[in-house]
Amino acid sequence: MSGQPVQWVSVFLDVPAELVDVTVDYWSAVTGSSLGEAVGDHGEFLPLQPSPGDPCLWVQRIEAGPVSTHPDLYVADVEAVAAEAVDLGASVVGRYEGLVVLSSPGGLPFCLVGYRDQSVRPEPVGDQGSRSLLDQICLDMPPGRFDSECAFWAGLTGWELTDGEVQDEFRRLVRPAGIPYAFLLQRLDDEQPRVTAHVDLSCEDRDAETARHEALGGHEVRRTDGWTVMRDPAGLTYCNTAKDPGSV
Repeated sequence: MSGQPVQWVSVFLDVPAELVDVTVDYWSAVTGSSLGEAVGDHGEFLPLQPSPGDPCLWVQRIEAGPVSTHPDLYVADVEAVAAEAVDLGASVVGRYEGLVVLSSPGGLPFCLVGYRDQSVRPEPVGDQGSRSLLDQICLDMPPGRFDSECAFWAGLTGWELTDGEVQDEFRRLVRPAGIPYAFLLQRLDDEQPRVTAHVDLSCEDRDAETARHEALGGHEVRRTDGWTVMRDPAGLTYCNTAKDPGSV
């Protein structure tokens, strides 16, 4: 991206009206945040306010469709960046005041939003030794779209794309200082209709954090050496990862 850096990132949890309250309650408890003032023409965007920090996790009430997760990128000139995104292969879905809704070449919805002077990342929550932090969005890419989708997100953000993780199905975008979410790019084993996304938490004690989430209404789906796949009460999938939340 030439001259238009991404200055903030938010994650939106998209759920139908009947699942909004349980989603807000669950994720407020998980992240140690409180419900802020709803915004939007119909109050459909609900920020979860960290303490301290600027909101970067939102619950969005949708009229129809499955539960899902998408990122918003905050930039100084929305229309200029939207034009760059289209040049890179994105499609415009809709335009609103200060906001452009797009779809990546692989079909992941995302929004470009006018920057609102956000600057303070949330801090880890919990007691020393069992702290956690929601700090990563993982883009789940079918193998046939992996290389092109990685190139798109690197081109759009201007962030360095890295290879060489222990597992070769992962790449990363190098997160600039001050941005609340890292971007992990995952190549799936099987083809699927489009790119999707989920969030990850860094956990000092993954087992303790997983047990806490289960007590709040979450459900463990499966476990690997490095992460535990979870499902929240609304059906959204996410992961608890074995990383130090104080070092990210």
